[in-house]
Amino acid sequence: MCGFVGFTAVDFDQRVNRDIVKDMADRIIHRGPDDEGYFVNDDIAMGFRRLSIIDLEGSRQPMQNADATVTVTFNGEIYNFQELRAELQDLGYTFVTNGDTETIVHGYEAWGTDVFERLRGMFAIAIWDDAKKRLICARDIFGIKPFYYQHDGGRLIYGSEIKAFLAHPKFRKAVNRAMLPQYLCFEYMNDSQTMFEGVHKLLPGHFMVFEQGRLDIECFYRITYNIDESKSLDEWADIVRDTFDESVRAHEIADVEVGSFLSGGIDSSLAAYAMGRHHAEGVKTFSVGYEIGCEEKLAEIAEQSDFEIKLDELADSSSFAAWAGLPNFETRVSAKEFLDIVPTEQYHMDEPLGAPSAIPLYFVSQLARKQVKVVQSGEGADELFGGYWIYHDQYEFSKYLAVPRPLRALAGAVAEKLPAFHGRRFLMRGSGGPEKSYQRTSMNYMWDEIPSVLKGYAGPCKPWEWARPHFEEAAKQNTDIITQTQYVDMVSYMPFDICLKADKMSMAHSIELRVPFLDKKVLDVALQLPTACRVDDTHSKYALRVAASKLGFQKKVANMPKQPFITPLTVWLQTDLFYNRIKEAFTSAAAHEFFNVDYLMRMLDDHKSASFATTEGRGKLKMMRIWNIYCFLCWYEVFFGASSEKWAPKTQVA
Repeated sequence: MCGFVGFTAVDFDQRVNRDIVKDMADRIIHRGPDDEGYFVNDDIAMGFRRLSIIDLEGSRQPMQNADATVTVTFNGEIYNFQELRAELQDLGYTFVTNGDTETIVHGYEAWGTDVFERLRGMFAIAIWDDAKKRLICARDIFGIKPFYYQHDGGRLIYGSEIKAFLAHPKFRKAVNRAMLPQYLCFEYMNDSQTMFEGVHKLLPGHFMVFEQGRLDIECFYRITYNIDESKSLDEWADIVRDTFDESVRAHEIADVEVGSFLSGGIDSSLAAYAMGRHHAEGVKTFSVGYEIGCEEKLAEIAEQSDFEIKLDELADSSSFAAWAGLPNFETRVSAKEFLDIVPTEQYHMDEPLGAPSAIPLYFVSQLARKQVKVVQSGEGADELFGGYWIYHDQYEFSKYLAVPRPLRALAGAVAEKLPAFHGRRFLMRGSGGPEKSYQRTSMNYMWDEIPSVLKGYAGPCKPWEWARPHFEEAAKQNTDIITQTQYVDMVSYMPFDICLKADKMSMAHSIELRVPFLDKKVLDVALQLPTACRVDDTHSKYALRVAASKLGFQKKVANMPKQPFITPLTVWLQTDLFYNRIKEAFTSAAAHEFFNVDYLMRMLDDHKSASFATTEGRGKLKMMRIWNIYCFLCWYEVFFGASSEKWAPKTQVA
């Protein structure tokens, strides 16, 4: 687990390029504080920061083959490296280290770019082929590890984090304004583009080849459903249980201690429990909660609401840890700590992300790093096995989508012109195909709100057009709307939100986060599950929950309904602390540059005065909309504002 940087050497001599690539690597020292390494010639400069997990004394990078014609930098872990190593040894290759990186070196020699299909694990890889004078880069099939690049003429700059690019004198940073409407609707960048103009993400399951100034990108893996209706739910649950247990065991490979994050839900509980069964001495688990500080307000909300208010999972995680016999360590985040850390969070994120759940992930990573270097976590279970409420949401839309499209389009057009009323969002979302009903396209702002929010934006805003190609690809596989929605989540929401914050928040504290649900073998099982074994009228993650029951899980854990990683943010935004801090941002020069400030302030004021007692009062709650813009403004200040020099000082080139 590490971080790497690099660029093609077209601007300066080797001495200067070595200084630049070291400066770039130093910007991401948090990804690898244990070691550093560099390779510079007339064609390329490669830098590396290492967090030592396997083969602690060896496996230094950049790593080369015997005649130095292949040079590799690699971020991640390959869980089948020992099997590949044996296969390569049979082919005559000699190994001088005990880690997984050398498997990639010789694997490329033996199989070329076909090596990427053989790797089981999380990875971002950069390979310099000196004989062919070409750079080959690849990213794992889930997008667990990040890979960014900018191609500008004959120059390619690449790395694990965008902030490293700021150290290259030829990099010109600019805001990618065209992505703002998408960000406001989704809360993340649902695209290969980033909020830095000209900087792209290499998509999951893709590799690129840079040769003689030309960049070619190819897909080496596509998620493809192969539904098997021949097995019962009980049979599938057995397969899920055994496959996941094997994945957890594979993800335990390390020469350092491995712990586990633990929330109150089934996903991280399964990972922690499986690890605990593999280790007689117990596995350390880590949980996060809140010092809420608004007890009177919460009591008022609970009294006025017809739904359970649950803002903290520490009681559930503590109870499960005690039942499973797992040591559990807890931390609590106060309102002030939550608010104060946002600029730091957005700096480490590189891309603006409006997900409040990133902040508790930051603090639980900080807690875990005091005791371990590696943790397992439960990311990916919802996407693979059908855990999100939006999959149930599609049941209703599947019925409505049977209404002739012209009638739905007319109803949606009328609803769009009317003021807010109950059912308006449903009619608007149901006015087109499944890509328009996809909840994440309007998770924050509906598309008709964007001209009111963005300064000088006339529209039209059509966020569903970013999702349409994914739905079309899933439809080619003869899948139903539930499965199509899961597919879209797997190729967009999962890499661009879930994996992004998991990687960036853990690596901010130099801790490796492993995700055993996001494993090739687990995915293969998930892609065969019938829809009824994933989602029905009353269940989510059905087969996974039955699998947990077979392990003897407490019923309240195995059957716990899916809940988002809730924060008390809705209530905190009504306090003076949050209101005043966000008001300052909403009336700043940056806010005036991008947004209609009057609209922002109306949202903020409405939220502060909103009551939970009535439907109308709850309709004024705008937590996600407010937080989404506040995160963008914090990101902008860190990278472009007056304090940007503090975060990323300018590089001087001799």
